[in-house]
Amino acid sequence: MEQESSIETKKPMTEEERLKLAAKLDAELDDFINNLPKKKYEDGWPEDRWEEEMAKHPFFMKQLPQPGQDLHPLYEGLQKLKYDPEENEPLELAVAYKEDGNFNFKHKNYRLAIVAYTEGIKQKCGDQETESSLLNNRAAAHWFLQNYRSCLKDCELALKINPTYEKVLNRAAHCTYHLKLYEKSVEYCDKILDQNKTNKEILELRKKCVIEAKLKERNERKKEVEEKKRKQSEDNIIKEILKRGYRIEGGKPGVSRIDLSRLEPCFPELVHHRVHLYEETQSLVWPVALVYPEYKLMDYIQHFNEKDRIIEHLSIVFETCPEWDRENKYRVNNLNVYYETEKQKIMKIDVNTTLEEILKHPWYVIKGGTPSFIILVKDSKADKQFLEGQ
Repeated sequence: MEQESSIETKKPMTEEERLKLAAKLDAELDDFINNLPKKKYEDGWPEDRWEEEMAKHPFFMKQLPQPGQDLHPLYEGLQKLKYDPEENEPLELAVAYKEDGNFNFKHKNYRLAIVAYTEGIKQKCGDQETESSLLNNRAAAHWFLQNYRSCLKDCELALKINPTYEKVLNRAAHCTYHLKLYEKSVEYCDKILDQNKTNKEILELRKKCVIEAKLKERNERKKEVEEKKRKQSEDNIIKEILKRGYRIEGGKPGVSRIDLSRLEPCFPELVHHRVHLYEETQSLVWPVALVYPEYKLMDYIQHFNEKDRIIEHLSIVFETCPEWDRENKYRVNNLNVYYETEKQKIMKIDVNTTLEEILKHPWYVIKGGTPSFIILVKDSKADKQFLEGQ
């Protein structure tokens, strides 16, 4: 006998029952949430710094991270995905760096653009168009920074890849002009004009280069003539010093050449008044220092012709009473003049002798390119103490 199975038919839920069940489930969910352990959420953005944190998020940031700044993990991941050599081919990396460079260039961050283009060039992707474009773009960034030598170097590298790259030729022409390489600039201009004979800007640049090249040549000739004249003048000075037998500090007897650097005045007031030759009389004109040990002061005579007598210049210096001479005792006919020998001995000078006669004395040594003399009042206390101290 077969056993029949009965199938129980489920009645559809009424609207009232459905609402009652939904309310029960909501209540159970609320009870479950309320009974969860209380824990402070610390992984989100703090309320007082949410704007700052949002600015760091790669989806919301308005500017690139600065060097040394902590990177958002997502940004770091995106960077790795974009620049990881294991994930990208050299051409892909070169293009990525070029895009970064273009972005910085557009926003006038030329130094950052140069860094990006340089990284792109380092990839050596093998694509001539990309490589020449990277070099051209880096040259443009150098141009805006006025790094004309670096700009020209990149232009030359780009032209090795593409010799007819007009943008690069144009920039190279202007760089060489700014570097005063006028002949080279004309060569670049001519290459551009071979492609476009009516380029007004380049025609004008070429004209300027030709004019500047002639001026440069003229100035170089003039400079060369002046240099020869200066050298001849120095040789004449040395010749006259040796002829007179003047002794120069640090010089050696019998030497036929003097280093003129030994004749540069050591006093700031005389620094531009080195000994020179007065052509008309073939006499040497020296800077001279007058020392007043009593008051620890000095006077400087910028032009003292060796044919002049000491008394002549003293008369000019003491024509009026110096401010520091409150007793009015420093008068021309009431002065003793001395010089110190190489062995630190004091020699008295006859004020009626010429500077040449004094400098020819075998004990006189010209120090620091400046003859110097000590001035004291005759028979004064300072004069006696000075002599006693020797």
